Amino acid sequence: MEKQLQQFEYLVYNDITGLDEADAWLLKEARAVTAHAYAPYSHFQVGAIMRLVNGEIVAGSNQENASFPIGLCAERVALASAASVYPGVDIETIAISYHNLNGDSSRPISPCGMCRQALAEYEQKQQAPIRLILGGLNGKVYVVSRANDLLPLSFSGGDLQG
Repeated sequence: MEKQLQQFEYLVYNDITGLDEADAWLLKEARAVTAHAYAPYSHFQVGAIMRLVNGEIVAGSNQENASFPIGLCAERVALASAASVYPGVDIETIAISYHNLNGDSSRPISPCGMCRQALAEYEQKQQAPIRLILGGLNGKVYVVSRANDLLPLSFSGGDLQG
């Protein structure tokens, strides 16, 4: 038997004021786009703003449905929008925020498993890291240098090879 250790580092800021101007702007925009979410069931509005390497900005918000499995997370909405409008343009950074209408929105949240998988796939496709800025409407902010760090031992296209 061999024991393995998997870990990663991320930056923790007390609040948005610790971020540089460009990252603070992205997080403010992610906070604002939460208002575009369609979340009548969970009352948990999520916003995602991406900065592409060409400087373009792409937004996404969660879109729920009464048939719960067919809802879309903000991150995957933004990924699909970026791929559709700017095909082949790499994603540099994505800021993700939320507004919990049922409670507190003051701590960072992390993408769900499905979004982690989608982000890991995009990182592999573009062969470059995607930075994540994670924060609520206020409070601490996390900055993760690579989306794939959130999904150790991820499944990839290489696993489908014979």
